[in-house]
Amino acid sequence: MSATDETDEGGAAALERALLGGSRRYNRRQVAELSGVPLDRAQRLWRALGFPDVDDDNVAFTDLDVHALQTVQSLVELGILDEETQLATTRSMGQSLSRLAEWQVSVLTRALSGVETLETDVATEAARELVPVLEGLIGYVWRRHLAAAAARALANPDEVVARTMVVGFADLVGYTTLTRHADEEELARVVGGFESLASDIIAEQGGRVVKTVGDEVMFTVDDSARGAEIALLLLESVEANSDLPGLRVGLACGTVLARLGDVYGEPVNLASRLTSTARPDSILVDRELAAQLENDDRYRLRRVPPRPVRGYSLLHAMRLRRAEPAEGKGAEPGAD
Repeated sequence: MSATDETDEGGAAALERALLGGSRRYNRRQVAELSGVPLDRAQRLWRALGFPDVDDDNVAFTDLDVHALQTVQSLVELGILDEETQLATTRSMGQSLSRLAEWQVSVLTRALSGVETLETDVATEAARELVPVLEGLIGYVWRRHLAAAAARALANPDEVVARTMVVGFADLVGYTTLTRHADEEELARVVGGFESLASDIIAEQGGRVVKTVGDEVMFTVDDSARGAEIALLLLESVEANSDLPGLRVGLACGTVLARLGDVYGEPVNLASRLTSTARPDSILVDRELAAQLENDDRYRLRRVPPRPVRGYSLLHAMRLRRAEPAEGKGAEPGAD
């Protein structure tokens, strides 16, 4: 190995220590023994975080890994979590933070792109300065969301797990075609612009982004009218943005199961199907939500012909739009 290779290897090790908070010191058996967690359980938690198995002789773990295992195991021993929930919680955190880490590394890479020669020691110094800052910000955002979730739970103590809400999907039209013809920079601008726009509108109206998958965002909100406003504002904002293709939105209302930040149930399936069948630049709502909006002067509802979709013999829906000032209330009698 040349002197340059040794220097590069040392620089890479320093960068890794800055990111991991310490040096790799233990193999998987040692980290399990030190933490007091059975080896097979430690392996399952490691996989749940989204990492591949490591060989017995691979020194891959740090003191922070030992501490983390001890912490999650203590939650089980104290009766706060059972083992199934422990795994599910670990998996949810791994998926969420993996995406956040990818984004942060891309931001760091862009920030350093102006450096003429990007050496490992430059990246290491940047990591030492930025990681504690970002770690603190993550903790702050988590606490704010924890406080908001706790407030919702206290306001509706009987609906912490199963609760009635509006579920919505908003889907960019023509995204598949765009991916075939747009370059990476253009695609990133479209996706980033849509996610930013959708997140702002949903938050302003008191909703919550459940997840985003490329060209689609899933959201929930407790109030029917706010659900309608989110859908209409999304449609209007996308129409006003020349950089974004068209949009279609599906909304459904009903009881859903909330689990580990995600939601499940019939309204989720309905909202997804409504979105897939909606015409470009339109909003479809299910009958339950339409019934709650029909006497609201701000909105107009028009019946659409029932159509068969996967999982349903016939899907009944209403098209939602904003009422013009001179219009009356209620649903329009005709169907389109």
